[in-house]
Amino acid sequence: MCNHPTHAYCTPEMLPGSYTPIASAGAIMSVDWESRVNYDRLRAYRYKRVQDQLKKSALGSILLFDMNNIRYATAAHIGNWARDKFFRCTLITRDMEPILWDIGSAAKQHQLHNPWISPENYLPVVSSWRGSIPEEVGIEKANAKKIANILRDRGLANEPLGIDIVEVPVLKALEAEGLVIANAEGLMQAARTIKSVDEVALLETAATMVDAAYDDLYRHMRPGVKESELVAIVNSVLYNMGSENVEAVNAISGDRCSPHPHVFSDRYLRPGDMAYFDIIHSFMGYRTCYYRTLNVGGSTAKQRDVYKRTREILDEAISAIKPGATSADIAKHFPPAQEFGFASEEEAFGLQYAHGIGVGLWEQPLISRYHSFENPITIEEGMVFAIETYWPSADGTAAARIEEEIHVTASGPRLLTRFPAEHLLIAGTRYWNGHSFANGANELRINPTL
Repeated sequence: MCNHPTHAYCTPEMLPGSYTPIASAGAIMSVDWESRVNYDRLRAYRYKRVQDQLKKSALGSILLFDMNNIRYATAAHIGNWARDKFFRCTLITRDMEPILWDIGSAAKQHQLHNPWISPENYLPVVSSWRGSIPEEVGIEKANAKKIANILRDRGLANEPLGIDIVEVPVLKALEAEGLVIANAEGLMQAARTIKSVDEVALLETAATMVDAAYDDLYRHMRPGVKESELVAIVNSVLYNMGSENVEAVNAISGDRCSPHPHVFSDRYLRPGDMAYFDIIHSFMGYRTCYYRTLNVGGSTAKQRDVYKRTREILDEAISAIKPGATSADIAKHFPPAQEFGFASEEEAFGLQYAHGIGVGLWEQPLISRYHSFENPITIEEGMVFAIETYWPSADGTAAARIEEEIHVTASGPRLLTRFPAEHLLIAGTRYWNGHSFANGANELRINPTL
């Protein structure tokens, strides 16, 4: 391999010391006058990661059905509509190009416009479309025979075939061909764990779009606006900025904040509401998971205390992030479930934790009190993960949720998320009482018990 910065297989450690691979972070266009995201380099890096993991494993080949894994390995994309149809799959063997089966017209498009894989390796396929075509028609058996014949031709039919996710009729058909099926999810998770400079740049650009979405959301929050209207505003901002898929927007306000329902509703915002949001979308395949908490019109001492505690937990956990630390070092800063109203770590799972983020919303490392003390993993430079915390008031009338996305660098954590979250921000009209500005001018008293 050469050390020329534009070579497709160059990785950061191969580049000349004076060369900066990514300029103008947050820009989305490719230009001729400076180096930005290099998609040839991105594709080569990812496929090499998959090949390296395959060669280290006991598997002879892998067959991928998960859309995120397919994109990571092949850089072939046909839109979110295909995510749950299971007609796409890619077969990967050592030191050879992947074979991608896709819906007929998509396979033809790849042959014309995706030159990084040979045209003969893009093949059309028909699946059962999640059982819409009955199993007795024999589609699964025919497809399994095609795959098995390729493995026989390559001398791999007697070696384990790793699969990430699979429909039961497809699994049965592959096993009927004499293939031994193994799990490939761990292999692909390991491949996706360490991000290249191009991946980090795309993750940061995705977060930049959410920065803007939060700014717009903040400007629209006021009494009488529904949670669903705010979800629509976020979708509009993101798609106008170039998002390829808004996967989910959680919008939770007022008495819906505790316990966390993980869904938006048609509830109207009211004066004094605490509200938190999670914005999940992708840009060029790279995702965000990005919570913020805001108040409407003012805040109470109780709400500010809840927010302060949520932020403290987050900051303490972030302070433990560095190469060489373990997931247990981070997890110890998350409070036990019983401290915030849950009976067990299983019941509270997903409220105080961290998860890797990349082409998938959940990647390694995943860090929690539920499993990280007994099964710690080492934090490495190049990991990117989202770390999120939650804290409810004792009476359940208020709760806050904050999340930051972290790039692990040699010198420690670097935040990719920038919408302000150090203090509880107040959106909408501010309500002043006109005489106590020196003693908590932002205090909102809707109910004397607050």
